[in-house]
Amino acid sequence: MKKPRIAILGATGVVGREITKITEELGIEFEDIKFLSSARSAGSKITFKGKEYTVEEAKPEVFDGINIVMASAGGSTSQKFAPEIVKRGGVIIDNSSAFRMEKDVPLVIAGVNDEDLRRHKGIIANPNCSTSQLMLVLEPLKKFGIKRLIVSTYQAVSGAGLAAINELREDTIANLEGKSFENKCFKKPISFNVIPQIDVFCDNGYTKEEMKVVNETRKILHLDESTKISCTAARVPVFNGHSEAVDIEFEKNITPDEVREILKNSYGVKVIDNPENYEYPTTRDASGVNPVFAGRIRKNLAFDNGISLWCVADNLRIGAALNTVRICKRVIEMGLF
Repeated sequence: MKKPRIAILGATGVVGREITKITEELGIEFEDIKFLSSARSAGSKITFKGKEYTVEEAKPEVFDGINIVMASAGGSTSQKFAPEIVKRGGVIIDNSSAFRMEKDVPLVIAGVNDEDLRRHKGIIANPNCSTSQLMLVLEPLKKFGIKRLIVSTYQAVSGAGLAAINELREDTIANLEGKSFENKCFKKPISFNVIPQIDVFCDNGYTKEEMKVVNETRKILHLDESTKISCTAARVPVFNGHSEAVDIEFEKNITPDEVREILKNSYGVKVIDNPENYEYPTTRDASGVNPVFAGRIRKNLAFDNGISLWCVADNLRIGAALNTVRICKRVIEMGLF
């Protein structure tokens, strides 16, 4: 199997560092690797597989000869460099929202729709974090026909970056000490609070984050436009790990026991579902590990053929870094670079 020359773009950021860590964990084989960042972070050091690397400034010419770029540097940076990467014969696996809904760009969850990778034209998009964990749960259930889907997300501050993590910590300390605190990352104080807004509002009253779940779910699972999907996304005072309450109406009858059995045998999913003994997934179970955890699986009382469940995952891993590296591994295995 041919070994690629790899670059990690945005290597010094929260997700970039996680990509670096998981690249080592998954044993990605490569001929060469580069770590790239903005001019501000260039020159800093990264230790990878026991070797120290100097972070280089991302410029068009540094992508010469690079086969695969794993990018987590923001939408504007991806839009700037993606054409340069493709022009030089490389493939970019992009974490931003810049290309997700473009018709010719595959939007991929590894283990869910790998075959979509075959139609890439140099750009592969990684879905939004809240969509990512949901897909691993829904894909094995799709054969029962998804008729209606309602998702409520409870999203950790790590999804908004390092500044947001620091704001939760500092705001909490200030609150406990009775001191004032000026929030900058969020529109409302995040400590001891739940904020029913992630990203800006659209004309339909939903936020961009909520519409990402709606639109990306349809694209990844190849659902018909008639499939009814709604989402409410909230930011919660948790450092890491997104939680989701999911209500699904199916075309065919399905029981909670069938759902449990299917998910227990599904890729990337672990079931914790014994509520009588207080056994159900929480963000503490998910933080730092790979599975999407599912539990609280029960018959939905409002829908015909309905199921309700709760799923939790480490948003920095499955929602960003882990899926990016898994896609990279699939691209190598499938010879798509």
